[in-house]
Amino acid sequence: MIEQLIQWDKALLVALNGSSSTYLDGIMMTITETSTWIPLFACLLYAIVRNNSWRGSLFIIVMVALLVTLADQFASGFCKPFFHRLRPSQSPDLADVIDLVNGYRCGLYGFISSHAANTFSVSTFFILLFRDRKVSPVLLLWACLSSYSRIYLGVHFPLDILAGTLWGVCCGMGVYALYQWAATRLRLTVPANSSAYTVSGYRRLDFIPLFAVFPLTLVYILVRASFFTS
Repeated sequence: MIEQLIQWDKALLVALNGSSSTYLDGIMMTITETSTWIPLFACLLYAIVRNNSWRGSLFIIVMVALLVTLADQFASGFCKPFFHRLRPSQSPDLADVIDLVNGYRCGLYGFISSHAANTFSVSTFFILLFRDRKVSPVLLLWACLSSYSRIYLGVHFPLDILAGTLWGVCCGMGVYALYQWAATRLRLTVPANSSAYTVSGYRRLDFIPLFAVFPLTLVYILVRASFFTS
């Protein structure tokens, strides 16, 4: 059963990995870079600061730091050295099967995906924190694009991504539950008082920068990819 699952995983990788398009290569290389998403992170920080006291804002930032540390260290510090599953880009039997972009290979082991764990942990936490039906799809799309780029670039198997996603979601839910418990006792929560606010007390107008920056980031990705060369 395990061997069959591994074979399915490899077959799905081959189906989803790479392309003959240099333009698509450029898109995925840009998506996978953390620096591409700095404006998005800044917008999340803006919404936090605008809707919380300095104590509340600092507490959320500490929770996010704890969240990313937990997600990343379990993936990179425990799972990768424990399972010793080679990345597709490092696997000799896949050398002639998958497409790599400019020799991009990353580290030796890939299970579970730190990218998937980190992005889905953060997106899950903020989805639960903001409770806004327009913000949630933006955060999910960011996490999905970042995670898929790892398969396209041949540095993760689909199962690496799936396991990382599940771990990230668990981390996001767990740390949010911890935040909610602590914030209630420290009286740091922001009550909602009108339809202009989400049920968790965040002013909807303060998400406008996020809705402006996200499509602009996508445009940046498309434009930058035009200058990418393999």
